[in-house]
Amino acid sequence: MTIYDQIGFGDHIESAYQDLRNVTEERSSTSWREGGWSRREILGHLVDSALNNHQRFVRAALGGSYTGPTYAQSDWVDIHGYHSMPWASLLEHWRLQNVLLGEVIRRVPESMLEAPCLIGDNAPVSLRFLIEDYVAHLDHHLKQLLTTT
Repeated sequence: MTIYDQIGFGDHIESAYQDLRNVTEERSSTSWREGGWSRREILGHLVDSALNNHQRFVRAALGGSYTGPTYAQSDWVDIHGYHSMPWASLLEHWRLQNVLLGEVIRRVPESMLEAPCLIGDNAPVSLRFLIEDYVAHLDHHLKQLLTTT
């Protein structure tokens, strides 16, 4: 069983996508908490996370290790202008990026899951940890996106 199957990545993304399709355009422009990002900005942040992790996963799987920078999350969200993008377009971009990322995860050789990854000045972690942490990070923000308050 691959790590993709272990974490149920494909089903996870499809289920979240179906739930997120119920978020209205109006609701997507509102913050999930006072002073925080709008739901559009949170989803955009998840697009950025997928893009950054895509590079990390591929480079670690192919090269046996990864060393690279962190990213300035708020700056990335701002420069992309996620707050003004239509929800449906942003949601579809998120879904497709994760489908592609899922294909990478599916193809990571078992022998590469312990590849060391160094991001910024953080302690090294394994590629397996990065993949599992990506899903945990995704879940954290999906809860924010789907909260009713």
